[in-house]
Amino acid sequence: MWQLDYPWLLLLLPLPLLGYRRLPPWQEARSAVRMPFFDEISQATGQRPDLPGTRHDHWQLALHILVWSLLCCAVARPVKVEPPIEHQQPVRDLMLAIDISQSMDSVDMPGADGQPVSRISAVKAVVADFIRQRPQDRLGLVVFGSGAFAQAPLTLDHATLSILLAQTDVGMAGPNTAIGDAIGLSLKMLEKADEPEKVLILLTDGNDTSSAITPAHAAEIAAERGVVIHTIGIGDPQAQAEARVDLTTLQQLAASTGGRFFRASDRSALGEVYRTLDAITPHAVKTLSHQPRTELFWLPLGFALMSFVLFHVLAWSAARWNEREVAAHGH
Repeated sequence: MWQLDYPWLLLLLPLPLLGYRRLPPWQEARSAVRMPFFDEISQATGQRPDLPGTRHDHWQLALHILVWSLLCCAVARPVKVEPPIEHQQPVRDLMLAIDISQSMDSVDMPGADGQPVSRISAVKAVVADFIRQRPQDRLGLVVFGSGAFAQAPLTLDHATLSILLAQTDVGMAGPNTAIGDAIGLSLKMLEKADEPEKVLILLTDGNDTSSAITPAHAAEIAAERGVVIHTIGIGDPQAQAEARVDLTTLQQLAASTGGRFFRASDRSALGEVYRTLDAITPHAVKTLSHQPRTELFWLPLGFALMSFVLFHVLAWSAARWNEREVAAHGH
């Protein structure tokens, strides 16, 4: 469809008509011989002098009306408006922090076929499915062991994110567990995000032993920045030393930021955890609409210019033709 951006400028259309009706014709002053008996000669010949101007030049008057109308249409700014194009933009950023310490290599979780698989294999399978189900969210990946490392920044390129997740393996970040550092690095990556909602999903099977910042202090910073932390514990709370998952700390981390704590003892329970997370952090997008516009003011403007030039070319050609005719008859 097309529209006029400034339709009120069409009120200028009758302006020349007022001038045509109210203003006298333009007259050019020239030197002339005054004849006292001019009226008697006019009566004798039956001819009366006509007023100058365009009042009786119908073609020129029509040209002026046409050009003025086209100029008014041009300044009213006609535009062609295309159908709206909608673009969906995510309003939530999700950061995944996954423990890849040495204990994640333990083969004590049943796989899809019921056979035992390593913890890291079960986690990667479930997380990969979680990534596939959230195509509209920006996701990032942090892995941690003795230290925390950014595996993937916040991105909508989930295919690359899935590849980076598949390439992650136990021992890449060291044998220990640095939960506090993982939270701190995740907060730093989320700090660059402009979206109003920020969520961190932290999965571990151990307890913090090598962080430069305590998990509790990291959680306080997260709460101040409005980042919600959901924690998932998949280890054995009865294990010894570092392999023992600290369920109490994970519960406190989640509670202090308004998140939830989950306990997953096998692959099916872990899958249920991520389905729950998918429900409590649903897809959220804002729709941006844009309507492409094509400027059309050049059409009436160009037609007005072409009409003006064409009229004067034809008038000049007619004048030249008349001169030739007069010259031919004179001979």
